[in-house]
Amino acid sequence: MPFLSEIRNKNPNSMAIEIKVPTVGESINEVTLVKWLKADGAWADRDEVIAELESEKATFEINAEQAGAVKHIAKEGDTLAIGDLVCSIDTSAERPADMPVEAPKEVKPVVSAPSKADDSSSKSDAKATPVAAAIIADKKVETKKIVPSGSNGKIMKQDVLEALSNPGRKPGAEMFSRTDRPEKMSNLRKTVSRRLVEAKNTTAMLTTFNEVDMGTIMEIRKKHKDKFKDQHGVNLGFMSFFTKACCYALQEFPAVNAYIDGDQIIYHEYCDVSIAVSAPKGLVVPVIRNAESLSMAEIESAVVDLATKAKNNKLTIEEMTGGTFTITNGGIFGSMMSTPIINIPQSAILGMHNIVERPMAVNGQVVIKPMMYLALSYDHRIIDGRESVGFLVRVKQLLENPALMLFGKDPINVLLEL
Repeated sequence: MPFLSEIRNKNPNSMAIEIKVPTVGESINEVTLVKWLKADGAWADRDEVIAELESEKATFEINAEQAGAVKHIAKEGDTLAIGDLVCSIDTSAERPADMPVEAPKEVKPVVSAPSKADDSSSKSDAKATPVAAAIIADKKVETKKIVPSGSNGKIMKQDVLEALSNPGRKPGAEMFSRTDRPEKMSNLRKTVSRRLVEAKNTTAMLTTFNEVDMGTIMEIRKKHKDKFKDQHGVNLGFMSFFTKACCYALQEFPAVNAYIDGDQIIYHEYCDVSIAVSAPKGLVVPVIRNAESLSMAEIESAVVDLATKAKNNKLTIEEMTGGTFTITNGGIFGSMMSTPIINIPQSAILGMHNIVERPMAVNGQVVIKPMMYLALSYDHRIIDGRESVGFLVRVKQLLENPALMLFGKDPINVLLEL
């Protein structure tokens, strides 16, 4: 849910209200005005999105608290402190004659299809993020001229901006030049850069590798995916299996779920699993709280919810704060092997990779199996080699024999109390 702008209007007789930068989270002192969604002097209905702000952690929207004409104070690209004036709204201005009075409504991600009477309309049945949809509606952009880059053909904000900056360009056509294009680094990218360098410089980071046969999990998904979807309303993916396996392994190897704070080691009795997600603004890491107590369906629902919010720049500070362990899936981009960087102050991160059919020796016979490399990067200051290797081997065992996830142990051993 977008943050509502703050009103600072001490003069009751004034017909203009001031819109200032709202408080967007602890430790955040400044934001960047990324984009005006309402032109200077344009009319805005109450609760309509008028501008997009970006902090070092997320993107937020400012809404019009009352209907009126928007007067720009800050410029795009300006760095603003919390409480700085962004714009004012003249509530005494007259509504334009060509704008019918209607109840304010939230911009929907899905834009309706054009009618036969107006084939040149900017509306279409294409899916778009809320920010992209707002720009399309404000600038009257024809969606057929936009090349979507989001998943499942979703139109992202950058796609609309690209269409606006290259109005005569044929969608998908390449443009070759030797022009350098300087672009100010976003607050989010600055934060990612700083944290990555900090992780490399302040931790004794090592990476251990293993491989897992994904055949059993793939067979389970193939057999039960339709019933799972009908029963729970969400797809059965790999992430729930990996999250569940990691939660069991984290409880067996608590150092992997801990971090260093000064001269103390903070152990966590819960598993708040961070999921690395590639968002339009850069890498974000939202958190699944108490993942150890969630069912497979609840984990899948949480993953879908957080990933959708990340792609639409709707994650809150609270949803990205904390986390005791991180899982990142480079396999969705085709990565076969990598060494993920620790998400500080955490002490370990698990990297998933592409599933590739490879010849494996089984009982003296060569068998083709769907294999995935796993990589665990860890802070050697707190996690010893025995623990890191043991953790990854345990995850491998649980994934190759998912029945173990019912108890975290072999059912026969539980029965025999071994």
